[in-house]
Amino acid sequence: MAKATYVDVAGKRTELELPNGLTLMEGAVLNGVEGIENECCGKCACATCHVYVDEAWVGKLRTASVIENELLEGTASERKANSRLSCQIKMAPEMDGIVVYLPEAQS
Repeated sequence: MAKATYVDVAGKRTELELPNGLTLMEGAVLNGVEGIENECCGKCACATCHVYVDEAWVGKLRTASVIENELLEGTASERKANSRLSCQIKMAPEMDGIVVYLPEAQS
């Protein structure tokens, strides 16, 4: 299990302990975190699980795939250098403590 913190646009922090192998998107949906729409059910096809990864964690993630990068070009909220799709970030022991910020809109 590793901890993940989701921060909404109002600054409300939701800290969850998530099992290894679960994605940040799945963790948010299973625990009722508002702000992740998950329209494609984690298939990397819709970009409605867009998050901004805390700068301290950006370099610790694997590089975004070509498909993820293409989807991030069409997000409802501004794409930033730290934008990622939460369906593509899997929890693992080395992810313990990751912080992500939710955008204003997903669609």
